[in-house]
Amino acid sequence: MAGNPYEAVFNQLLDAISTTLSTTLTPLSGASSDSSSGSPSGSPSDAYAFTAFLAGENSQFTRFNSAKVRQSGQVRDGQLTLTLMSPERSTTASVPFIGHFETDWPLTQHALAQLHADLPHLPVDPYVVLPVAAESNASADNPTQYPAPASSREVRCGKILSAESVAQTIIGPVATLNFSGLYAGGLCYRAYGDSAGNRHWFETPSFTLDYSLFGDRPDQAVKGTLAGNHWNLDEYQKGIAAACEPLKLLAKPVKAVVKGAYRTYLAPAAVGDLMDTIVWGGGLGEAALRQGNSAFDKLARGEVALSNKFSLSEDFERVSVPRFNRNGAVAPQRLPIIQNGQWVNALVNDRSAKEYGTASNAANDEEAMRAPVVAPGNLKSDEILEQLGTGLYISNLHYLNWSDLTAGRITGMTRYACFWVEAGKIIAPIENLRFDDSLYRFLGEGLMDLTENLTFLPAVDTYERRSLGGMWMPGMLIDQFRYTL
Repeated sequence: MAGNPYEAVFNQLLDAISTTLSTTLTPLSGASSDSSSGSPSGSPSDAYAFTAFLAGENSQFTRFNSAKVRQSGQVRDGQLTLTLMSPERSTTASVPFIGHFETDWPLTQHALAQLHADLPHLPVDPYVVLPVAAESNASADNPTQYPAPASSREVRCGKILSAESVAQTIIGPVATLNFSGLYAGGLCYRAYGDSAGNRHWFETPSFTLDYSLFGDRPDQAVKGTLAGNHWNLDEYQKGIAAACEPLKLLAKPVKAVVKGAYRTYLAPAAVGDLMDTIVWGGGLGEAALRQGNSAFDKLARGEVALSNKFSLSEDFERVSVPRFNRNGAVAPQRLPIIQNGQWVNALVNDRSAKEYGTASNAANDEEAMRAPVVAPGNLKSDEILEQLGTGLYISNLHYLNWSDLTAGRITGMTRYACFWVEAGKIIAPIENLRFDDSLYRFLGEGLMDLTENLTFLPAVDTYERRSLGGMWMPGMLIDQFRYTL
């Protein structure tokens, strides 16, 4: 049963699209093509398939600088992406989604008519994957290795700040601090439906607070995040108090560290910065591996191994994002990618499964991770500095990129709250350093240990819309991490 007007309107649109395709538009099939004319021909009953993906939010955005509100407003936004297919062709259009059928249907109907007009003129695509009923999703054209439901509905509950209380609640504990940040909170929803009758709905109230505390020097700061479905003032106050401790250390004279290789502790946020690059651009997908665009080719081939301390998995039980993707495929709850340093699974979407003749595990279009979790180790939080001894304590990284993708080399810069440590004691903040190292080394022989506790790092992107989810990361102790500048 639909729980809010958006869900009800989305279901109405799906019904209207199905009715229009079956009764109104001129039948067209892409099942085969006349070789002389290139025009499609075939059985009208197989003429069309469609998919519809919805992403939307009702959100409050409040930006802070110097512990004052600088910008505040509410956004209600939605986008419906409609794909029309024949067995050998597909085309896509997006329209705004308002949440009122009388407004949304004319926009959708116009887009559908345009897609119908365009479809016969497009080139043949041999890897189009048509939606099928869930019970038959293991067909030859759409192999899969897991059972997937025809429909799902996940509605999460929560209690977040009201729009009226955001400013006062957040500024209160930081009124005397140089605090800058962005609060984004409200209802987010994702949905999918298709011509085969599959329907999925996901909604959650959620918030993220991405902030920095600055000391006397504007180039030194401590970064923090807070996120969830329930606002917890005590947790927020504890986070601010914890951030104030390294802020005091940043007042010390800065130490210039010469380039070289140093034992390094990467805090969970810094590990998250590294994993951002690895899991979304490193080529963990089947297509990247087959096309030679992966940092993990040697690992996947079994030519090398990482440290047996390192394991990476996709875990939807721990990260609050929908398991269904934009094509309606539903991923398993948990999928190991790397286990104890050994390659286990590539991410495979339905299109790659058809192209390369392998089983799909419902990866997204990019075959990138959506719910990454790195397994913990044995390093206790109160032993980090002792085990580090002399070296670098890195809280955050930025400007990361691949210096040599196929060799697994990543480069980037140190950022906030990074320190030189001697004999297990923090001595001084450091000037910014550039690192350049291979994941085969720092996740291989160089990986000494990982912390026994994981930290949730929320996705805070708001470029097109608020991102969902995040990642669970440990801290990492790495021997001889390489700094080049």
